[in-house]
Amino acid sequence: MPVPEPRRAATLADVAELAGVTVGTASKAMNNRGSLRAETRQRVMAAAEQLGFSPNPLAQGLLAGRSWTVGLITTDSIGRFSIPVLLGAEDALGPEQMSVLLCDSRGDAIREAHYLRTLMARRIDGIIVTGRRTDPRPPLPGNPDVPTVYALGPSSDPDDTSVVPDEHGGARLAIRHLAESGRRRIAHITGPAHHAAAAIRATGALEELAAAGLQPAAGRVHFGEWTEAWGRRAAAAVLRAEPDVDAFFCGNDQIARGVADALREAGVRVPDQVAIVGYDNWDVMAQACRPPLTTIDLNLVEIGRTAALRLLDAIAGNRAAGTQTVPARLVVRESSLG
Repeated sequence: MPVPEPRRAATLADVAELAGVTVGTASKAMNNRGSLRAETRQRVMAAAEQLGFSPNPLAQGLLAGRSWTVGLITTDSIGRFSIPVLLGAEDALGPEQMSVLLCDSRGDAIREAHYLRTLMARRIDGIIVTGRRTDPRPPLPGNPDVPTVYALGPSSDPDDTSVVPDEHGGARLAIRHLAESGRRRIAHITGPAHHAAAAIRATGALEELAAAGLQPAAGRVHFGEWTEAWGRRAAAAVLRAEPDVDAFFCGNDQIARGVADALREAGVRVPDQVAIVGYDNWDVMAQACRPPLTTIDLNLVEIGRTAALRLLDAIAGNRAAGTQTVPARLVVRESSLG
């Protein structure tokens, strides 16, 4: 039995012939260019639909001077922060039929420069730069000649466009929640003082404590590491210095989980005797904590979506310099109830 020949895909010439117009006119109609009568454009579109003709996206991009592609450069090799940012960016870019190319520089300047050259060679329309920290970072090398938006960690150049979480406001939310729950001896355990996230969150916590007429338990902020082990050690130190402590606000969820372990080992009931609030809303930590952890959500998906919208504005010629802040939100679970 003879094998039938595969059906030939319709071409633009086929569409033009069926619509009774020139190939040039059909091209203008399909790409929404030129001054054509409405009925002519409609006749071409109807012919294309009848023939099942789909324009070549690459050819369309070349005609428009666009690639319909955005690069996302990240330093977050495990994806803890970059994946939610990417998902948010895709939410905004998808309706514009734009694709995202993800490049992980792993915090290496040479690798970042390599990916930047690769993306520019692909004639991308714009770049989103993100990572795993909220510390300001230097602008991309060479000032790439495409719109660029920095998400999560802002650019150190105030003339760049950056979208960041409200670290200060998130810390105040955490302390306010604890104070309004009746907690009065609230300790703050956090990461290294030279990290922007730790310093800004500590400032917000101290301001909200002062607004409630309170002082930090044990008399100071406990700066250390972003680890469970540090949470355990610091909680034990706070319990020795101030046995009546009734709440811990922790600089991230890993520290908070370490605090929960230390309190359990000391026979302290959470949340009956002591409440705990973390930061980041990392499900792996927050849901596995015993009890499940109340925490501050950075709103990473919204940061990604907002960054992509700012990038689309810039691609359209409406770039807005400066830093935009996205509010954090409180996620209440069992560790602070009671």
